[in-house]
Amino acid sequence: MSLPTWSMAPFVALLVCIAILPLVPATARLWEHNWFKLAVSALLGIPVGLWMWFGADPHLVEHALSEYGQFIALLASLFVVTGGIFVAGDLRATPRNNTILLGVGAILASFVGTTGAAMLLIRPILGTNAERRHKAHTIVFAILIIANCGGLLTPLGDPPLYVGLMRGVPFTWTFSLFLPWLFVNGMLLFTYFALDTRRYGEEPAEAIASDRAAVTPLSVRGGVNVVWLAVIIASVALLGERPLVKVAVQVAAAAASYLLTPRRIRFKDNEFTWSPIIEVAVLFAGIFVTMIPALEILRTEANSLPLNEYTFFGFTGALSSVLDNTPTYLAFFDMGHALTVEGATVVAGVPELYLTAISLGAVTCGAITYIGNGPNFMVKAIAEERGVAMPSFGRYVVWAFQYLVPVLVALVCIFISSLWQLHLVGWLIAAGLAARSVYTLAKARRVRA
Repeated sequence: MSLPTWSMAPFVALLVCIAILPLVPATARLWEHNWFKLAVSALLGIPVGLWMWFGADPHLVEHALSEYGQFIALLASLFVVTGGIFVAGDLRATPRNNTILLGVGAILASFVGTTGAAMLLIRPILGTNAERRHKAHTIVFAILIIANCGGLLTPLGDPPLYVGLMRGVPFTWTFSLFLPWLFVNGMLLFTYFALDTRRYGEEPAEAIASDRAAVTPLSVRGGVNVVWLAVIIASVALLGERPLVKVAVQVAAAAASYLLTPRRIRFKDNEFTWSPIIEVAVLFAGIFVTMIPALEILRTEANSLPLNEYTFFGFTGALSSVLDNTPTYLAFFDMGHALTVEGATVVAGVPELYLTAISLGAVTCGAITYIGNGPNFMVKAIAEERGVAMPSFGRYVVWAFQYLVPVLVALVCIFISSLWQLHLVGWLIAAGLAARSVYTLAKARRVRA
């Protein structure tokens, strides 16, 4: 079935609304209310859903609603369960400690999933940095690292990799992405350390004094929720082909967590509210429906695209930054089946070079926008609820192009290209980025001195 290009207009309009309405004085106040976000999603999503159901293919709508149900069930259950885990105490919010927290998140993301790791660590990160004035950059890098790029090492890290496992990719194959994982996250952590060192030097003296005075030993309350967290992760790993059972298990785990966790831990210590998950639910309801035509056009037109290792990464990554990265991964994974590379290793019917490009693009490029991966918007919403002035949609994209995209360009040159000239270009870009961070560190230390 071929859909007209104009059918993507509601999806584009919704992205424009998310980017622009919070900045326009006439709508900024309204955008703070979830009912207004729901109205925008419904206004753009319902006509598309009805048109696709009655005029095109109802199965596409059924599939989108099924995917949305699984998406929001996982996100909401993790939100509820991690909301019952409170890390008491307070670390000093130094660049070293913050970098260690992000590094731990990068490791956790591959084993409990990017969503699980982001939901588990965002509150401790916010608590650690509560006394600091400059902290939005820390949350941005938490999105880049924990909610996205950290999830490369196992199929549990990100849904596209799990779908690859279901399509025959060996569980251990993603271990071969260790060097790209180390490169991307290592570069981002070093960049963050330099940036946070500069911002730490700009903190008012009273903020630093308050942070030092608030240091207390760490302890965990609501630790029983780790069991429910493990249940949710196991449901993703073991029940992927049984969506109704998977959703039922996740909802049951969330309900048990909500009922059994002392209210003091959830509502007083963690300052838990339902607003962030409601915001994500209403916006992504519109996104999942309005992107149906875009995904269908991708599926029908993708065979006409010029495909090689570079374009596999570029197309998968670009589309994963604004569309759900799982169907995007699947579209290009299926195309890889039809291609052969002489002498190349084949994994699950796809030349390994192409599978690597598709996997890296789907996982890492989800960090380029707030809607590229589910936990991105959730982290933003939780941070804003705690009073952090997060970058707007457009400003966040600028941050991503400033700090992430150059690393990804180097990644493609070094780990995907087979040309030594591009390897050299990649290492030169990496050296330039490292030099920028060293310069930032040196300048920050001179100012502090």
